[in-house]
Amino acid sequence: MKTETENHIEVLVTFPLTEDLIQKIKDVSPRLHITVLPSRSPGEITDDIWRKTEILITERVLPSLEKVPALRWIQFNFAGIDFALEEPVLAKPDLLISTLSGAAAPQVAEYALTMMLAISHRLPLLNGLQRNHDWPPDRFVRLAPKEFRNSTLGLVGYGSIGREIARLVQPWDVKILACKKNVMNPADQGYIHTGLGDPEGNLFTRLYPYQAIKSMIKECDFVVVSVPKTPETKHLIAEEEFDAMKTSAYLVDLSRGGIVKNQALRNALQEKQIAGAVMDVFEQEPLPKDSNLWDLPNLIVTPHIAGVSIHYNQRSVQLICENLKRYTMGNSMLNIFDRESGY
Repeated sequence: MKTETENHIEVLVTFPLTEDLIQKIKDVSPRLHITVLPSRSPGEITDDIWRKTEILITERVLPSLEKVPALRWIQFNFAGIDFALEEPVLAKPDLLISTLSGAAAPQVAEYALTMMLAISHRLPLLNGLQRNHDWPPDRFVRLAPKEFRNSTLGLVGYGSIGREIARLVQPWDVKILACKKNVMNPADQGYIHTGLGDPEGNLFTRLYPYQAIKSMIKECDFVVVSVPKTPETKHLIAEEEFDAMKTSAYLVDLSRGGIVKNQALRNALQEKQIAGAVMDVFEQEPLPKDSNLWDLPNLIVTPHIAGVSIHYNQRSVQLICENLKRYTMGNSMLNIFDRESGY
């Protein structure tokens, strides 16, 4: 018979959490022994702590494989973990890896809606006019917006973010076209906040596979990209896709750098193949100061902040606690990373 100490599960958290959030994690099970050590590198954590850790809850701090003989599960505090896929520790046999996919969907969807309205209502031009103290006499023509109501919205990626965007735009009578990898299964298989999103896949008019993306976006007034970064999605939006878009259409990219080909985007904007774009992610981050993207008048640049929220850790701990509960009970967990699909 195991003693109480032997039943303990050593959990290491490598980023700061408030005391109330730490307590929520502790309350999942008396078996959990929680150590919170905010760190920037694995060397800031002692070998003894690494040796005992069974569950690692982390952002980017990952140990070398030989230091974690007891490690059975890594829970990332990000939805996308493409930055970590080459780390040797992720190749540990039978290691469970889970992501935060879905937890930040409410804020990212709000960002998408905000930016679609901002770019289509000429916000970059309006900001320039304000800086120049300019009240243009042709404002009724020059500043006429592309109205969102009754438009056609293309969602490239129909996971938690795309589904929450679809829910948010319902009052605008928007026609929703969606694109996802597995069109035979429209229901949401991942984590989703109660009452949000489109769990059953009922809000779109038509669902397209990646292979038919050009057929979809040629119909769209707005295109929002929110797919995970995998070899299959690299440069998913490039020259041919911009050629297919309406000249009056707008693009919002909040996925990962490299899914939208930046050079193709620049050309499309300069040549007015599309009306404008919003980019939160880039092939090189931070975006270099000498990048020619900064000064494009029909582009809004934001520094990879679509998911930033004062409620981020509160939402992440909600998912983490659910997964810890499932782990301690031996049940299937949420957002398990699939190496074959890349997310």
